[in-house]
Amino acid sequence: MENDDMKKSRNITWSRSFVTREDKENILGQKGALIWFTGLSASGKSAISHALENKLCASGYFAVVLDGDNIRHGLNKDLGFSPEDRDENIRRIGEVSKLFTENGVITMSAFISPYRADRDRVRANLAAGDFIEIYLKCPMDELKRRDPKGLYKKALEGSIQEFTGVSAPYEAPLSPEITLDTYETSLDECVENILDYLRSHKIINK
Repeated sequence: MENDDMKKSRNITWSRSFVTREDKENILGQKGALIWFTGLSASGKSAISHALENKLCASGYFAVVLDGDNIRHGLNKDLGFSPEDRDENIRRIGEVSKLFTENGVITMSAFISPYRADRDRVRANLAAGDFIEIYLKCPMDELKRRDPKGLYKKALEGSIQEFTGVSAPYEAPLSPEITLDTYETSLDECVENILDYLRSHKIINK
């Protein structure tokens, strides 16, 4: 958690809405939640999160995807891929995701988020049950075969530095809420597995 002595902003007060989170969730007919996809590049984070968003919205739920590449085009365009910048990247998106979640939105975050401590920090900043960590597991040979952006090839050739899984570490979750083997499991099956979890935990009701 951020130390108060490190804060640069002073004399600020949290502004509270007259409309409660419960009020908003009742209007939306859902519970706010942060579905945090983590896994190496090409493991399926963007594909599954957008397919899940499509299913949820088609059923009348309010859901949004925060995609790693998209966020780096704007909010986090000043950050690189050093360990320190990766920490800050996840800290910022964790704060944005919290705002969405506490307003009743089913929020999907699709980031590699390679460091376990960063993901645990996002979890600790949310209410119990709000953070749903989904680990997308896939063999490295298959990731290299897919390589939709040609990133593994470039990283192995040395033209991309600090590439997660090749020249930078990835720390897999120890006890995620859901683990999906995206080599063995189809896209539709992955989405249905997540929907089953959301139903069983009363985040959605249909």
